[in-house]
Amino acid sequence: MENDQNHDQPTDLERYAGLSRRRFIAAGALCGAAMFLGGGMLTRSALAQAVQATSTGLLGFDSIPAATTDTVTLPPGYKAQVLISWGQPLHADSPAFDPSGQADADTHQRQFGDNNDGMSFFPFPGNPDRALMAINNEYTNYRYLFEHGGMPVSQAEVHKALANEGVSVIEVRRQDGQWRFVQGSSYNRRIHGNSPLRFSGPAAGNALLKTAADPSGLHVLGTFQNCANGKTPWGTYLTCEENFTDCFGCSAQEQPLDAAQKRYGLTPASKDIGWHPHDERFDVTRNPNELNRHGWVVEIDPFDPQSVPVKRTALGRFKHENAAVSQTRDGRAVVYMGDDERGEFIYKFISRDRIDPANPKANRDLLDHGTLYVARFDAGDGNPDHPRGTGEWVALAHGEPGLTTADGFASQAEVLVHARLAATALKATRMDRPEWIVVSPLDGRVYCTLTNNSKRGDDGQPVGGPNPREKNVYGQVLRWNEHADDHGAMAFEWDLFLIAGNPASHPEGAKRGSPNITAQNMFNSPDGLGFDAAGRLWILTDGDMSNAGDFAGMGNNQMLAANPATGEIRRFMVGPVGCEVTGIAFAPDYCTLFVGIQHPGETGGSTFPEHLPGGKPRSSVMAITREDGGLIGA
Repeated sequence: MENDQNHDQPTDLERYAGLSRRRFIAAGALCGAAMFLGGGMLTRSALAQAVQATSTGLLGFDSIPAATTDTVTLPPGYKAQVLISWGQPLHADSPAFDPSGQADADTHQRQFGDNNDGMSFFPFPGNPDRALMAINNEYTNYRYLFEHGGMPVSQAEVHKALANEGVSVIEVRRQDGQWRFVQGSSYNRRIHGNSPLRFSGPAAGNALLKTAADPSGLHVLGTFQNCANGKTPWGTYLTCEENFTDCFGCSAQEQPLDAAQKRYGLTPASKDIGWHPHDERFDVTRNPNELNRHGWVVEIDPFDPQSVPVKRTALGRFKHENAAVSQTRDGRAVVYMGDDERGEFIYKFISRDRIDPANPKANRDLLDHGTLYVARFDAGDGNPDHPRGTGEWVALAHGEPGLTTADGFASQAEVLVHARLAATALKATRMDRPEWIVVSPLDGRVYCTLTNNSKRGDDGQPVGGPNPREKNVYGQVLRWNEHADDHGAMAFEWDLFLIAGNPASHPEGAKRGSPNITAQNMFNSPDGLGFDAAGRLWILTDGDMSNAGDFAGMGNNQMLAANPATGEIRRFMVGPVGCEVTGIAFAPDYCTLFVGIQHPGETGGSTFPEHLPGGKPRSSVMAITREDGGLIGA
């Protein structure tokens, strides 16, 4: 007879994977869910291999040095090829990229967009060599977009900028072991700042969304400032509108701003975008409600080129970074989201209804009905190397204390349109710029990059808990376990997986970072995140590339791989000059890693990827493979 006292004792393999027996069993159940969530990417054998791996086997490459060269640097045995670049024509009749800057908006709407960011990979059912990719195009660089290299000077140039933002959907096919873009595919399309979209959910049709151009409050023109992404179990793409307020300004420079406009970061002059003097849609003086129509999560069906994308208002309005999709134990959809600004919040949405895995189309309105929650974190245990604590989720529900009509929220629609104000009323925890959130395919633990916060401690934001440093220039990676391993839980336990720093320049003190940060793997401003099927955590950076002072020895932005069980971190890739490394996706066999190189040479000094004399740098999606065709990172 088995000794009952040993039932919860983990095996050696379970100890390595960081799983108790209860969590190991839960991971088996999660694997089945993940096969559904990932479109068949994660198999039970992949889970078994991950649990059986050794700490050295999980990261099967040597950490590479930091670099400042204008190229993609990888470990020995790996290679990178360009999949697609800004301006590449999507169809046979689309004009070729014109480096002169003379192309118009119509031309750019038929080309791959600029500054690619988050992306997802959608395999064709039954065909392992064919897939679609949905790829965000966050913003555009006037330095390279316009012939004059400056701010837009006309409405036509505003429309040209809008044409380069949004989302590109492309078909890719594998030929001779290499994934390639398919020009002319009927699935190739752009959803940009001039495209028609519609609203759905509790705020659709609300007075705050109505304008003279759309008195119904149900239709909206454009999606732009699209940062990161999510992928639903029913095969759709979630694109997230981030720094939308930067695009708006006021023709009346002395115009008073209301509390919501101030809290969302509106400034009368706009922030280096300059659309409002030439297109009154972006002039808050003339069209105050247009601002409310942006800052949402947008759902796109990549397999239906005729479909109209939908802004899902139940997920709240703020500066969305990404949307990490999971599910509760009873099968309801969960979406984790961060609001990427200093002192903002972490949210999760739980759908009212269950996912129907047998009928994907039945889930198309699942994100219109449910509850949005915001996180409160406690102060933690104060451990400087590895802080831990607990937290809770609080519902942003109209009528609850703090969110009543007397508190200034007339309806649930107003709670969602002004989600930042609602979360503040609930005393949610102000965070160090919450960026990407991902869910481990092995144990369901949730990870979030808190990229930096140079104002922490200066503006009333307390220091401590998951935000342990004042004037935080390096950032950290937060993680939490939901109570009872259920993403529908209202309580969680958190810790900091890493605290970035510079142990070479600061061997002691808070700027050193956590013990798993060394002189060989240091970095700043963790931003993008991704998991592969084996449980490697991939970390992408968007930080200070000065390679001096606090950032000496860090070089260009980079991508690292981490072992969540041991905390080991190794540098896998370094990007070219002036770029952000952002956006990550895997082919289903995990033998190709797609990663984005955004704004190379943002302020000059790069000709990536073509390296032609006098050539313009172009944001690109890279396809990384092993020379022996093996698994990435193994």
